[in-house]
Amino acid sequence: MKTEELLSRGVEKIYPSREFLEKRLASGEKLRVYLGIDPTGPTLHIGHLIPLLKLRDFQNAGHSIILLIGDFTGMIGDPTDKLAVRKKLSKEEVIANASLYKEQASKIISFSGDNPAELKYNSEWLGQMSFSEVIELCSKMSHAQAIKRDMFQKRISEGKDLFLHELLYPLMQGYDSVAMGVDGEVGGNDQTFNMLAGRDLAKKISGKEKFVITTKLLEDVTGAKIGKTTGNMTAFSDSLSDCFGKVMSWPDEMIAKGFELCTRVPVKDIPKEGNPKDAKMKLAYEITSLIHDKKSAAVAQEKWNSTFSEKNPQEFIEIAQKSAADDFVEKGIVESKSDLRRLISDGAITNIENGEKQSEDFLKNPPIGKYRVGKHRFVKII
Repeated sequence: MKTEELLSRGVEKIYPSREFLEKRLASGEKLRVYLGIDPTGPTLHIGHLIPLLKLRDFQNAGHSIILLIGDFTGMIGDPTDKLAVRKKLSKEEVIANASLYKEQASKIISFSGDNPAELKYNSEWLGQMSFSEVIELCSKMSHAQAIKRDMFQKRISEGKDLFLHELLYPLMQGYDSVAMGVDGEVGGNDQTFNMLAGRDLAKKISGKEKFVITTKLLEDVTGAKIGKTTGNMTAFSDSLSDCFGKVMSWPDEMIAKGFELCTRVPVKDIPKEGNPKDAKMKLAYEITSLIHDKKSAAVAQEKWNSTFSEKNPQEFIEIAQKSAADDFVEKGIVESKSDLRRLISDGAITNIENGEKQSEDFLKNPPIGKYRVGKHRFVKII
């Protein structure tokens, strides 16, 4: 990958500047770069795929990379984007959640070969700190710096509780950079505050000018982050059909961003014109190839084509447009009209041709076409 693409693809911002990092890269120095992930859930998901791919870009360019599992910080709980205190996890829960992370991450980065990735856990240093060392670390950040985060300001203005362990979180995560002696860090732009805390600590404690690369987030058409919290994630643990099908359910507006962030298809080969369905099929194949493998992705694509092909009209139950709501119940597709409304509310009715999830308007006048209802039911509005 060329330096230009390394510094731009999927990248939102570089600290202290792009020019600074360009000079470091041009020096020929082997840089030490890391990505930290707190094990707050039992699987990696598509939100992790984006910075993992950026970490792989550095590995492929010959630099040293580290995947850091935040088993200690995971117990504290990252307050990022949280307008209420996050539920604390036990050590046992964190360890259980992280059990598959290396195996899943190895689909994207390599832990073997001539330039293997390192795997580290931040309990190795954070769990060993004495109280006096914690106090000394706290002296590196002012109260004003700690509470300037948007979500903290919002909580304060609303009279909600803000706990001291939440204020300490950026210091704990930031100290990872000091403990590992890294040159840089990559992570989603929602982690900017935490990563810059690490940059500040590295400079104050070690005299190092650490760079930070924030990656763009995968968002839906409303601007909501696709991830665990929002309940609409594609997980590394998803089955083949679910992984492929979830991408196919994305709105057309997400195709270009999906290629940029979640694949390494050369920019010149990213579809820019033509049938959106074909472009989405290619996108689903590429993402499934990364999360599973190319052979499995081809199987998923073939199965999807078979299921939704015009050659298999018997797969679809015909519904009359004028009496759609009644037909859904009478033909046993749903148990009741309230069940149908629930499916629509859950985004579980999808237009097969364009992947669009149907709104309440679907009940009044559903457009003619083919639809997926839940996972295994298919209807054709005539």
